[in-house]
Amino acid sequence: MLQVQFIRDHKDRVIRGLEKRNLGAEASELVGEALRLDEERRAIQTRLDNILASSNKLSKEIGNLFKSGEQQKANELKEQTAALKSEAKTLGEELGKTTDALTELLYRIPNVPHESVPPGTSDEDNTEVFRKGDIPQLDETALPHWELAKKYDLIDFDLGSKITGAGFPVYKGKGARLQRALINYFLDRNREAGYFEYFLPYFVNEASGLGTGQLPDKEGQMYHIEKDDLYVIPTGEVPMINCYRDTIVQEDELPVKATTHTPCFRREAGSYGAHVRGLNRLHQFEKVEIIQITRPEESYKALDEMIAHVKGILNELQLPYRILQLCGGDLGFTSAITFDFEVFSTAQDRWLEISSVSNCEDYQSNRLKLRYRNRDGKMTLCHALNGSSLAIPRVLAGILENYQDKDGIRIPEALVPYTGFDRIS
Repeated sequence: MLQVQFIRDHKDRVIRGLEKRNLGAEASELVGEALRLDEERRAIQTRLDNILASSNKLSKEIGNLFKSGEQQKANELKEQTAALKSEAKTLGEELGKTTDALTELLYRIPNVPHESVPPGTSDEDNTEVFRKGDIPQLDETALPHWELAKKYDLIDFDLGSKITGAGFPVYKGKGARLQRALINYFLDRNREAGYFEYFLPYFVNEASGLGTGQLPDKEGQMYHIEKDDLYVIPTGEVPMINCYRDTIVQEDELPVKATTHTPCFRREAGSYGAHVRGLNRLHQFEKVEIIQITRPEESYKALDEMIAHVKGILNELQLPYRILQLCGGDLGFTSAITFDFEVFSTAQDRWLEISSVSNCEDYQSNRLKLRYRNRDGKMTLCHALNGSSLAIPRVLAGILENYQDKDGIRIPEALVPYTGFDRIS
């Protein structure tokens, strides 16, 4: 969440940033209410501190009066201290309520977009900043991935619906092996790039969801186990960066670079039709995630590094892809800047998002209390970045569709050592 001091020092910038997110008049209202609550909190704190100081002073005087035998005067002062303690208790309760109200409000305020983030209201206003790869010319018999999956018995969507429901596919045979190959391939490339691998829980508590900003913003998209008050993870970023919650990192330990493979679970309520068919929109899917935790002055260098890393993987897979910079209206709640990677699905004649790489600056770190201590002993909030490297289903869909020919489906050369086969036929 935003720091109150930052809002106070950069009020106009915060309002402009929230307006870029299309909050309109609500931007000024949120900022104004946050500053009002903070002023109220500080005023109560000052009054409470003064009362506690007066009470402590009187307590010392009472002790001296008892020692000197002036019991009557000491008893009079004791009555004053009792009144002060009662007032301090009342102020303490007011302080707690005001602080809670301020915290709840700050949880509702999204991150301020970076100055370079373009304005816009939806994904249609995102800006293409890079494109690479030739789109294959498929013949008229080319099929979308859900038909290829059925033809070659790779993925059974109907069986998944029978077992669980729509959006929970069953991978079979070479389809299962191809998915496992992609997971191992992505993890290996991440480790080679210096990312430390984690194997993490798939359930998190409320504090973890609050720390990364999924709560309260995306509560309706997450599966919640009410009996145990646990949330099923929507992405590996949530448990991975929470490994560093309430942590003070030494400066020479930065940057922290970590990766994990997890299934991801999302309600993803939405439309029907070709855009959500097959692997395009799922409730359960596999993803390999990367994060970096850096010093503030190094986070945008780390962002460029993460983007270059994902580009390198897609170059090896030889898939046609592009990179979009998200506009203010499409930016995630915790992100200051985000770049989406999309692979072109030739058989569907559309782009499929396969990765988002974001810099949250110190927004998540403030929630997580994730700080580092520099060589002078000063503690500063870290910057936190995250990215998909990569989301498996749509990469798999892109491979099936773009690598199909009249005899079957070729496997990208980089994946053959992981699959053990070079063709599906």
